[in-house]
Amino acid sequence: MMEFLMPLLDAPPGIVLAAVGWAVLGLIVGSFLNVVIVRMPVMLQRETDNFIALERDEAPPHSERYNLIMPRSACPSCGHQLTVMENIPVISYLWLHGRCRHCRAPISLRYPMVEILSAALPGWVIWVLGSGFTGIAALVMVWMLLAMTFIDMDIQMLPDDLTLPLMWLGLLVNLVGGFVPLDEAVIGAAAGYLMLWLVYWAFKLITGKDGIGYGDFKLLAALGAWLGWMMLPLIVLFSSATGAVVGLFLMLVRGHERDKPIPFGPFLAVAGLLALLYGQTVMDLWLRRGF
Repeated sequence: MMEFLMPLLDAPPGIVLAAVGWAVLGLIVGSFLNVVIVRMPVMLQRETDNFIALERDEAPPHSERYNLIMPRSACPSCGHQLTVMENIPVISYLWLHGRCRHCRAPISLRYPMVEILSAALPGWVIWVLGSGFTGIAALVMVWMLLAMTFIDMDIQMLPDDLTLPLMWLGLLVNLVGGFVPLDEAVIGAAAGYLMLWLVYWAFKLITGKDGIGYGDFKLLAALGAWLGWMMLPLIVLFSSATGAVVGLFLMLVRGHERDKPIPFGPFLAVAGLLALLYGQTVMDLWLRRGF
């Protein structure tokens, strides 16, 4: 452990303080992302239930306020509202030994996992892209991808409330000189959606089944808006290969049913992250080798 920390300990104080600051910010963001991951699917379901009730001229079943801010965070088992000391990223989980202080029900390990990932990502992104405009913008993109990854794993759906803002944000970032020229970003958004839309309908016509969801179209469109159309083949190739390997592993090792769908959003998110940080390097190497 000390050998891993030595480069940081030997670094100038300013770099150490910056690294600590980014990590603390990441922990805070990670705590908020946990709220997004847990509450956004509930919010969408409540909106759907209320809409259906209104269509039937019935009273909306969900009238109480429920959003990313209200009500206060509480234990899902007993409803105990968390105090400030019980809501400190990672530290509270360790202090409570992974259990609710009121009812002793176990707290999902995913909460500190998301917070740790959110704290670690700034170091990786800023190390590769720097702390300028593109680095900060990329960090926002990566945090949004992290939230979408876990939401898709939970409910196998990518909310429009995340995919569409991510796409528009990518176009705006490239409008002011972000990662690619604006025309490449616009074509990337359109081509990203169209690529998976064609795959969806080809699979449906051949098998009669839905292969991927509409949220995946929009996520790839968002990645195209950020990284441009030239990165799309790399993203699709890497996400498809990773998805195939993971799917095969789940079927062989964990007995995952062949007909049970596996969310594709996490693979797109990971592929998008790698393309963001190393895509240009891979493309340059590919071109130098003359492929």
